[in-house]
Amino acid sequence: MSQQLRPDFPSVIPIAPIRDAWPLPQAGDFVPPISGHALLDQLGRPLRDLRISVTDRCNFRCGYCMPRDVFDKHHAFLPQTQLLTFEEITNVADAFVGLGVRKLRITGGEPLLRKDIETLIRQLATLRCADGTPPELALTTNGALLTKKAKQLREAGLHRLTVSLDALDDVVFKRMSDTDLNVQAVLDGITAAQAAGFPSIKVNAVIQRGVNDHQILPIARHFHGTGVEVRFIEFMDVGNTNLWEMDRVLTAEQIRNALHAEMPLQLLPRDTHSTAQRWAYADGGGHVGFIASVTQPFCGDCSRMRLSTDGKLFTCLFAGQGYDLRHAIRDEQLASEPLRQKIAAVWRQRHDRYSEQRDARGASKVDAQPKVEMSFIGG
Repeated sequence: MSQQLRPDFPSVIPIAPIRDAWPLPQAGDFVPPISGHALLDQLGRPLRDLRISVTDRCNFRCGYCMPRDVFDKHHAFLPQTQLLTFEEITNVADAFVGLGVRKLRITGGEPLLRKDIETLIRQLATLRCADGTPPELALTTNGALLTKKAKQLREAGLHRLTVSLDALDDVVFKRMSDTDLNVQAVLDGITAAQAAGFPSIKVNAVIQRGVNDHQILPIARHFHGTGVEVRFIEFMDVGNTNLWEMDRVLTAEQIRNALHAEMPLQLLPRDTHSTAQRWAYADGGGHVGFIASVTQPFCGDCSRMRLSTDGKLFTCLFAGQGYDLRHAIRDEQLASEPLRQKIAAVWRQRHDRYSEQRDARGASKVDAQPKVEMSFIGG
């Protein structure tokens, strides 16, 4: 969905600035997270998840992520030389797994645009946690290329798949994704993923008031009883270009109430460190989730670090600065142990809780302070 850009925004939004000065670990400060010793940040949150963006390119132009006004034909995407190689990504992921990370999620942009992405999945599948088990491998996609890639991804070792789908109506879908693609192409991709044997497939739907709120029930009905779990997401103020305002947020409670009126729901216990509050359909038709980052912040148990397309570490989805890890692994050629120490030092000084602070301020519009764009670090 193309949106009018504020006049003070340039046509090209730069990646968030780099932090040149790494937090330096003190002598004796580094303790590997073994025998139950977790690596904790300033608020006592353990490091458990790494989200890896493999490309800043996408074949959609969704207004809440990559509006065409900004990401047009003149936009300068990153050259191949600035992207981390698969081997570099695997080395970084191995360092994170050594620090206690149990889940790796591949994101973009659109990760299936990265050539031979299944090769990276295959490499990541060889990693092992301290107890000898492999980390959980997940991937988030818009689904447009899934019919071609689902089987390869599953055979390479991918465990879980999340497909972004904000509408079932073709007109609404095309307007929101700003593409000529029919929604059936995404639905066919989900079918291909089911045929490939993925044990967990989720659909993420970002709901905006007055834009696609009438698609809540159609989406829920379509996937009810199919084994695909829908997660409805509040419209968030990620990045600088989506013209976020609180008035455009349909709350998770409002979404849930609309769904519950037709398809009764029963609350399930919330999984620790999960972004979604899950509910079960009372008729046994599966589960549905609600991600309420705006109205019910879950910063208190956030366990996620993000690796951007060009190799920077971000400690929050809403961060404005990142740590240049690419330089550390490419130019400094750090071995595994010093690399883990650098990462551990970043996590130990982490104190981000943007959504809680936004909630406390009662913010109604996006903050003026620049934030990294979601297309560089995934969702």
